[in-house]
Amino acid sequence: MLSHFVIGAASGLYIGDLLFYAISFIILVALIKHFAWGPVTKMMDERANKISGDLDYAEKSRNEATELAAKRQAELDRSQTEATSIVTTARQNGEKQRQTIIEQAQTDATTLKANAQKDIVQERADALKSAQNDVAALSIEIASKIIQKELNATDQKALIDSYIEGLGKQNGAR
Repeated sequence: MLSHFVIGAASGLYIGDLLFYAISFIILVALIKHFAWGPVTKMMDERANKISGDLDYAEKSRNEATELAAKRQAELDRSQTEATSIVTTARQNGEKQRQTIIEQAQTDATTLKANAQKDIVQERADALKSAQNDVAALSIEIASKIIQKELNATDQKALIDSYIEGLGKQNGAR
C-alpha cells in the first residue's frame, strides 16, 4: 500500500507530502488574506484615494492659478489704461495751463503797453502845459517890466538875457 501513495517511485514525491504542502499553502494564503491582504488593500485604497484627491487638488489649484493669472493680467491692462489716461489728462491740463499763462502774459503786456502809452501822453501833455504856463508867466513878466520901463535895445537885450537865465535856474530846480 505504501506504493500507492508514491506517485512515481523514481521521483520520490509522496501524496502525503503533497497534501501537507497543499494544506499548508491554503492555510498560509488564508492567513495572508486575513492578516496582510486586508491592511495592504486598505492601504492601497487609501493611497489611491489620496492620489486621486491630490490630482483633484492639483487640478483645482491649476484652475485657480489660471483664473488668478487672468485677473492679474486684466488688472494690469486696466492699470495701464488708467495710467495712459492719467498721462493724457495731465498733458491736456498742462497744455491748457500753458495757453492760459501765455494769454495772461499777452494781456498783461498789452495792458502795460497801453498804460505806458497813456503815461507818455500824460507826461507830454503835462510838459506842454508846464511849458505854456512858463511861457505865459515869462510873457506876463516881460510885458509888465516893459510897461514899467521904456527900454532901448541894450536894456531890452539885458532884460531878455536875465529872464533866460531865470528860466534856466527854474528848469534846473525841477
